[in-house]
Amino acid sequence: MAIKPITGMLRRTIVLDLSVAMGLGVAAGYGWWYGYHVPAVRHRDAYYQRIEDERAQALGQK
Repeated sequence: MAIKPITGMLRRTIVLDLSVAMGLGVAAGYGWWYGYHVPAVRHRDAYYQRIEDERAQALGQK
């Protein structure tokens, strides 16, 4: 009894693997960007804004 050839199986597997990898990569990228990077930048900007406000206030009072 002959076994039917498996055609297109490798192509489907590669397309599925690439699709899953790209999807997970994009999701991880969004998670890092909005979960870590944006809050860190906001925190840093608030710090420098506070320093600048204190400096401006000190110069204005003298």
